Amino acid sequence: MDINDFKKVYHPRSNIVKNEKGALSTEFHSILAMWRNYFSHLFNVKGFSDVRQTETHTTELLLPEPSVFEFEMAIEKLKGHKSPGRDRIPAELIKAGCRKIRSEIHKLFISIWNKEELPEEWK
Repeated sequence: MDINDFKKVYHPRSNIVKNEKGALSTEFHSILAMWRNYFSHLFNVKGFSDVRQTETHTTELLLPEPSVFEFEMAIEKLKGHKSPGRDRIPAELIKAGCRKIRSEIHKLFISIWNKEELPEEWK
């Protein structure tokens, strides 16, 4: 274990909703039903169809994937003479890497970005 293990830690989101009786639910369709009922009462809307047929949208902004330039700038900002993390790759090695190595690392990051899920080893 090194100092990096105590820094920022990935915290997955948990969706928990409390209903009008105070009971907590984490089940997706149950949560959708609770929100549907809440807003139906709030706006006096009648006649909603089954929750599973209701479209859901996110309020999160869609961010473009990191460009090669942004990735290169992040590599340049890596601090040297620091202990490497679990991968045992020092920042100096990444900074000294050729264009091909940086390109492959960038492809890896883009793949992770598009899947929207960190590899288990990185958690």
